[in-house]
Amino acid sequence: MMGRDKLRRFIVAIILAWGWKRVALALAAGALSALAMPPFNAWPILFVTFPVVLWLIDGSGAGRLRGVPAAALAGWWFGLGYFVPGLYWLGYAFLVDASTFAWLMPFAVLGLPAYLALFPAVGFALARLIWTRDGSRVIALAIGLTLSEWLRAHVLTGFPWNTFGYALTEPLALAQTASLIGLWGLTFLSVAIFASPAALMDGKLGARKRWIGPAVAVSLLVAMGIFGGVRLSLQPTAMLTEVKLRIMQPNLQQDVKFNYSAKAEVMKKYLTLSDRASGPQSTGVRDTSILIWPESAFPFFLTREADAMAQIADLLPKGTVLIAGSVRAPDLPAGTRITRAYNSIYVIDHDGSVVSVYDKVHLVPFGEYLPFQDWMEKLGFVQLTKVQGGFIPGTRRLAMDIPNAPRALPLICYEAIFPEDVVTRDDRPGWIVNLTNDGWFGFSSGPYQHLQQARVRAIEQGLPVVRAANTGISAVIDPLGRVVARLDLGIEGVLDSTLPAAITPTVYARAGDLPAAIVLAAALLLVLRRRAAKRTS
Repeated sequence: MMGRDKLRRFIVAIILAWGWKRVALALAAGALSALAMPPFNAWPILFVTFPVVLWLIDGSGAGRLRGVPAAALAGWWFGLGYFVPGLYWLGYAFLVDASTFAWLMPFAVLGLPAYLALFPAVGFALARLIWTRDGSRVIALAIGLTLSEWLRAHVLTGFPWNTFGYALTEPLALAQTASLIGLWGLTFLSVAIFASPAALMDGKLGARKRWIGPAVAVSLLVAMGIFGGVRLSLQPTAMLTEVKLRIMQPNLQQDVKFNYSAKAEVMKKYLTLSDRASGPQSTGVRDTSILIWPESAFPFFLTREADAMAQIADLLPKGTVLIAGSVRAPDLPAGTRITRAYNSIYVIDHDGSVVSVYDKVHLVPFGEYLPFQDWMEKLGFVQLTKVQGGFIPGTRRLAMDIPNAPRALPLICYEAIFPEDVVTRDDRPGWIVNLTNDGWFGFSSGPYQHLQQARVRAIEQGLPVVRAANTGISAVIDPLGRVVARLDLGIEGVLDSTLPAAITPTVYARAGDLPAAIVLAAALLLVLRRRAAKRTS
C-alpha cells in the first residue's frame, strides 16, 4: 500500500511538473523511447515512457500556457529527445567530405530533429483537443500521435523514419499484423498498448475498471503474437530455385564512390568480387542468374563508358543479367554539357544491352536536391552528392522486366521506408529489389533501422525483398519478413541465394490504409462519445 502511495505521489509530481522539470521529463521520455527502435528493439521501455507522455498531457491544464499550447510544447521536447538519439547517425554523412560539410553537422544532428519534433507537438496538441478524464484518453493519445506520424510521412516529401509503429515489429510474430493494417495501424496500436498502464494509477476509476485498459492491451499483444506465430508456421519460406541471386557488397568508402579518378579501381573491385567463389561448390558468377550491385555503384555515367559496359558483358555468362545502381545522364543532344542526372537502376544482359531502366522518384532532400535549389546554390550551398542543380526525379514507379525471373518493383535507398511507395494493386510484381548506399552512415544504428523498415514492406505486401547495400546490410527477405540470407554491416563479400516466392496479396496489399483509417475513425467516435457523456453527466 505504501509503495502504491509513493508511486501515486510520483505520478502527481509528473502531472504538476512545470518549467525545466517538465522539459527534462519530456526529453527523457523521448530519449528512452528511442531504445524501442533497432538495433536495440527494447520496446518494453515504452510501457514506462508512454504513460509519462499521457501524464504530461494531463498536466497541460496548469501553468501559463494552458491546454493545447502546453501539450504541444511538451510534445516538441519529447520529439527532440526521441529524434536526436534515434537519428544521430545522419551526422556521419557530413563527415564524408568534412572540409565542405562538417560545419553543417550540428544542424543535421540537432536541426532536423528540431523540425521533426514539430510533429509529435502536433500529435500532443491533437490529443489534448479531444482529451477525456477517463481511460479513453489513452485512445485520444493514440489518435493524435498516429495522425501526426502520418503527417510526418507526407509533409515536405515526408520522412517516416522510426515511426512509433516499428516498435511492434520485433519479434517477427508481432510484425505480422502489418499484413492487415500496415504501418499506421501498427502505430495506433503501439501508442494505445504502451500508454495503457497509466490507467492502473487512475484514482477516478474503480479497482476493476482500472485493469480494463491494460488487460485489453495485453490481450492485443497476445493476439498479435498468436496471429503472427500461426501465420509464420502456416507459410514456410518457398523458394524459386531457378532464380539464383548473387548480391555483391563492395564495402567501399563513400569518398571513393564519387571520385571519377577511382573508376578503374572501382570497376576492378566490382568485377573481381562479383566472380568470387562463395564456397567449395561455387563457380562464381556462372552459378548466377541475377547479379545485383548496390545504389550509385559507379563514380561515372555507366552507359557512357564503353569499356565499362564491355567489362560487364565479359563478366556475365549467357542467361545472366546485372541489376545495378548508377547515375544516369538525361537524353540531351550530343556535345551538350551535362549538369544534372538521374539516380537510376539498370538491368543489363549478358551482351551489355540495357534491358530496362528505373529513375528514382522519391529523392532525398539535402542529399540529392536542395529545397529552393537555384536560390540556395546562389548562396553557396550544395547537397551532399554535389550534383549541380540536384538530381532529376523520375516520373513514375513501375515494375521492371527481369529476364528469366518475375517482374521486380525497384526501390532506391529510402524509397523503401514509405509504405505508399510500394503501391502494387494495379501492377503487382513478384518481388521488390531495394538498392541502397548506407555507407554514408558508417557503423551506426541507421543501417539496422533501414533493414527493419524494408522487412516491414515485405510483410505489408506479401512480397520478398532483395536488398543490396554498399557497406551493408544486404539481405534476402521472404514475404513474411524472415531474413533468408544476410551480409552484415562493414563486410566485403557476395551473398548467394535463390529468390523467395511471393504469397497471395495481403489484406494491406489489397486495401491499403483503409483498415487503419476505419480503426482510427472508430476510435475517434468512441473518444468523442466519452467526452459528450462526461459533459452531460
